[in-house]
Amino acid sequence: MSNLTHEVKYLLFDVESIADGEMIAKTRYPDASLTSDQAIALFRQDLLCESGRDFIPFTYHLPIALVIAKIREDFSLIEIVSLDEPQHRPEVIAKQFWLGWERYGRPTWVSFNGRTFDIPLMELAAFRFGISVPAWFNLYDRTYSQNRNRYNLEAHVDLHEVLTNYGSTWFRGGLNLAAALLAKPGKLDVQGDMVLDMYRSGRMAEISEYCRCDVLDTYFVFLRVQVMMGRLTADREQELIASTRVMLQQQSEKHFGYRQYLEAWPASA
Repeated sequence: MSNLTHEVKYLLFDVESIADGEMIAKTRYPDASLTSDQAIALFRQDLLCESGRDFIPFTYHLPIALVIAKIREDFSLIEIVSLDEPQHRPEVIAKQFWLGWERYGRPTWVSFNGRTFDIPLMELAAFRFGISVPAWFNLYDRTYSQNRNRYNLEAHVDLHEVLTNYGSTWFRGGLNLAAALLAKPGKLDVQGDMVLDMYRSGRMAEISEYCRCDVLDTYFVFLRVQVMMGRLTADREQELIASTRVMLQQQSEKHFGYRQYLEAWPASA
């Protein structure tokens, strides 16, 4: 194993996904002879009538961009990577996600509201593509040791869970608000509901860069949560933020998302 393998304590991630129109057409409207886009539009309309929300459940989604920040035990950032870039193939993304977790010694996943969407999406991808992850699906272990246990913080730290006291309240505003409270950029030009249209237009690079920015916001929220928990000093948090800014400046020529992030991030914040 490389030194990097031993360094990684946390894998902080964010997923962008699209509805699988072919699967929706096949399973929900098998006799309608609908195209992928038609099936998605009809399903959204049905959902809107049923619940007032047209967001298609994760069970009908495919991951098309997944960005991971590798973080040391001292909470310093090692690197940020976009899986299977630039191809962004769902099956390859899923394999790299789960097999990478094994390769790095099963670090702690970190997400913002990942317990309700991102993790189930990637678990379903493992099911769909036949990816064996016995260490994650350790259902025969004691309940508190199971990696999918909601309260097992060695397996997964969901920052949304922390901020809502495990669902006791509703964090209205989401990651965008959490980032804004820390004077970080939050959402820039792209919103989650724009991803499907961007994908249809072949704008995968933009989707990946947007995902990188969400990972940055999540990282800064993660640092502040560690300060709250007394695992990180406020001074050290500022040092880590400053070093991250330098990293973004150094890589801004390669990643236009970083340039946009820096432009929206006040120098004093």
